[in-house]
Amino acid sequence: MPISEPKADLRRYLQDAREAMLWKLDGLAEYDVRRPLTPTGTNLLGLVKHLTACEIGYFGDTFGRPFLQAPDGFCAGAEHNADMWATAEESREHIVGLYRRVWAHSDTTVDTLALDATGLVPHWPADRREVTLHHILVRMTAETNRHAGHADIVRELIDGAVGYRADNDNMAQGDRAWWAEYREGIERVAREVDGR
Repeated sequence: MPISEPKADLRRYLQDAREAMLWKLDGLAEYDVRRPLTPTGTNLLGLVKHLTACEIGYFGDTFGRPFLQAPDGFCAGAEHNADMWATAEESREHIVGLYRRVWAHSDTTVDTLALDATGLVPHWPADRREVTLHHILVRMTAETNRHAGHADIVRELIDGAVGYRADNDNMAQGDRAWWAEYREGIERVAREVDGR
């Protein structure tokens, strides 16, 4: 078995999660990528915008490499939750393009620095503020995968599309009838246990 390179492994998992996030927007109308589908307003384009802001901060500012093209709403002092939804003036193409440019900036940070390079996260408590690139790579991979999971559920609510990628949904094989029966079985067990 070949020996893997830790930085390359971390980058690959982060990139896979980034791509999964953007796949969730494919083929949807503008309304569907923007509409809030949870009581807290979770929406697909907002998740992409949020991850863009996270990468700007964690891979840029933390290591003294600010992303110079960051628009309003992505910087300190922006309205609370401004990074969790797209304004009418922010097109899908703009946010997706910005996310891709931020990836490139983040990847340059990763390529340039050693995993043990240190940086500071100013908004974290003083005792945890100093971090390594390794810590931030793990954190952003976890953060991106967490939100990819949210996006998976939101997309399923919109049109039933599920899974990791368009070419590999990573789901059990079954048609609509199989999935309906499967879901009903889970519902039946939940009601049975609840009734005890």
